[in-house]
Amino acid sequence: MNELIYLDNAATTKTSQPVVEAMLPYFSQYYGNPSSVYSFSGFGKEAIAKARGQIAHVLGANPEEIYFTAGGSEADNWAIIATAEAYQDKGKHIITSKIEHHAVLHTCQYLEKRGFEVTYLDVDENGTVDLEQLKESVRPDTILITIMFANNEIGTIQPVKEIGEIAREHGVLFHTDAVQAFCHIPIRVDELPIDMLSASGHKFNGPKGIGFLYIRKGIKTKSFIHGGAQERKRRAGTENLPGIVGIGKAAELAEETLKERQDKETGLRDYLIDRIMEEVPYVRLNGHRTNRLPNNVNLAFQFIEGESLLIMLDMAGICGSSGSACTSGSLDPSHVLLAIGLPHEIAHGSLRLTLSEENTKEEMDYVVEKIKGIVKRLRDMSPLYEDYLKSH
Repeated sequence: MNELIYLDNAATTKTSQPVVEAMLPYFSQYYGNPSSVYSFSGFGKEAIAKARGQIAHVLGANPEEIYFTAGGSEADNWAIIATAEAYQDKGKHIITSKIEHHAVLHTCQYLEKRGFEVTYLDVDENGTVDLEQLKESVRPDTILITIMFANNEIGTIQPVKEIGEIAREHGVLFHTDAVQAFCHIPIRVDELPIDMLSASGHKFNGPKGIGFLYIRKGIKTKSFIHGGAQERKRRAGTENLPGIVGIGKAAELAEETLKERQDKETGLRDYLIDRIMEEVPYVRLNGHRTNRLPNNVNLAFQFIEGESLLIMLDMAGICGSSGSACTSGSLDPSHVLLAIGLPHEIAHGSLRLTLSEENTKEEMDYVVEKIKGIVKRLRDMSPLYEDYLKSH
């Protein structure tokens, strides 16, 4: 077995070799500032235009609707804060969900301190937004609905088309954080009622530190970073030329292999879920069984701590992550797992494994065997498990 089995692709992915090769000339060969007037800088201008076109093609957008950012978090902040500022004369009410990424939740909390009102929608046990509650939450002063395309922890895909239609009916803008979904499942803004969409390059084998915000033509929005005329005067700062080339190439490659990757990852995902559910007692799947990202597995193991499981998996050469936020110094379990109704003690025992097309069935078999042994060992040390066995 390989020394390393990497199953944390929702955290970041390996930058693919063709992407690295496409980027390299823009570090030391075509290094001119794209904003300069001399012809040498034209290489950079052309490369940015090409990358913008590559992303627009994958997304079904116009190139002038794609704005490069430093990543998904910046794109989320920009979409929410700039919309709030631009439309505050119409109203100060925003709708989001309880399971958003913190780039959305903390931005909404920031706006709440500045006089905006935010409604946080509930989700069901699978992590799906309640469309009826969404309809009931829309008010005359609602200016923005921001709901993720697919959840980063439990993989559940939201009913984005229906959410967008509700937004359109009420004349409200709709932003979706598609950081986990873009280039993993088909997304076409020419077929979906989406006004703004955030994505990040390092989630689909592109480089870190580069993302984009799609803003549908005609949407009124303000600049987010001030001090220059880049990105059509909406986002100041010298362009990250190698990064932009990289995200464009990564999007192009991802589109070419999308169906093949989806099929392979879904097969491995289902195999892994089925084996663990059948062979490990007291375990539950978090997120929707089928309407989830192709590469996402999230399981809660009763009577154990997710952190202990992660450390022991790491010792076996397996990289995963926990739904628990203990690693960030917080003793609270994941807000996503609590929102789907898990009690604290079960939420603490969660494990997220996110695959790539490079993983194999043999690796999944190895992972299952390791999980079985580690879970048994941890439960043998658990007073909670001992008490449970005594009472049953």
